[in-house]
Amino acid sequence: MTLTRIKRRLLYVIVFEITAIILSTFVLMLLSNSDVDESLPVAILMSTAAVVWNYLFNTAFEFWETRQQINKRTLAVRSLHALGFEGGLILICVPLYMVWYGVDLWTAFAMEAALLLFFLVYTFVFTFLFDQVFILQHQMPAKA
Repeated sequence: MTLTRIKRRLLYVIVFEITAIILSTFVLMLLSNSDVDESLPVAILMSTAAVVWNYLFNTAFEFWETRQQINKRTLAVRSLHALGFEGGLILICVPLYMVWYGVDLWTAFAMEAALLLFFLVYTFVFTFLFDQVFILQHQMPAKA
């Protein structure tokens, strides 16, 4: 199935985040020894924060790239991007876990590390499957 770029991106974000909320609720339940009523709101807050942070961070990063006259995203630039994005999420999520679950800094950081690993695998699998179903128009086989 093919979609326009905008529709594909919107569908990706919506399905990715809804699925992420459901799955991360269960991960949070395991990490915090809590029930769904306690972990679902945290998963929703994390998802909302991630989407807002993604938009703000990417806007700022692209502005920085333009000001630095960076024309190519090298491994170093991509690494800086990833570290900046994840660093921002840590600054958002760790205090949230500390307040919501009443845990210490180390426990909250360990929770975030576990969720980071979960999302690394989840993002890879989700994107792979999504790309199998929703093919980019420029990847369509040529018509004979």
